[in-house]
Amino acid sequence: MGVGEGIGEALAKSCLDSGYDVYGVDNRDSQILSTKINYFFHAVDLANTDLIQDNLKDFVDNHHFDLVILNGGYLGDIEDLSESFLDELKHTMDMNVWNIKQFIDCLDLHSTVDQFVILDSGISIGHSKGWGGYTISKAALTALIKIYAEEKPWAHFSMVSPGVIMTPAIKKIFETVDLELYPSVQRIKDGPVLTPDHAAGRLVDAFGIIKNYKSGSYLDIRTIKF
Repeated sequence: MGVGEGIGEALAKSCLDSGYDVYGVDNRDSQILSTKINYFFHAVDLANTDLIQDNLKDFVDNHHFDLVILNGGYLGDIEDLSESFLDELKHTMDMNVWNIKQFIDCLDLHSTVDQFVILDSGISIGHSKGWGGYTISKAALTALIKIYAEEKPWAHFSMVSPGVIMTPAIKKIFETVDLELYPSVQRIKDGPVLTPDHAAGRLVDAFGIIKNYKSGSYLDIRTIKF
């Protein structure tokens, strides 16, 4: 999920280069991946949460997946929660929580999966001014994954924070947000900010180790012992 650009595209490329078959889903395909052997793409309108299962089921039907990476998400604007419109907050929840649920439910119904890795953010366990809708959605996603880990013991679930990755959304925030009004953005900007390729390499190295942790765990890639 989410192979059109950024960390999803970089993860897919890394797996393909290692000889794995990769099934990618996004609103649009990646030009970098589209010519590679063993890459299979299916376009799904991620903004239309209600139709995700219907659009996805034929693509995954009767397949076995060793690993499913769910990395799509929506950041939104950095602003006080009281200034956030309810429609925007609902859209954030759809993109960051209910889309993930739809993917997991569809895969559980129509295929078999050994391991689910859901890319998360440290913001889901913190509470910083300006990140309200995103923080709420990621906290809800953490609860969702912990519940599914209990309900679906035949698969391993984990939430993994890869650190801060330079994406178009993060770049926009760095360039437009008032850093005095929202000091958490300055702290992120001053800290390590990874390229998608660098982050993907660290994640691929960690996927096997992650299965040693209890299903449903929240893990920070920076604290995993390799």
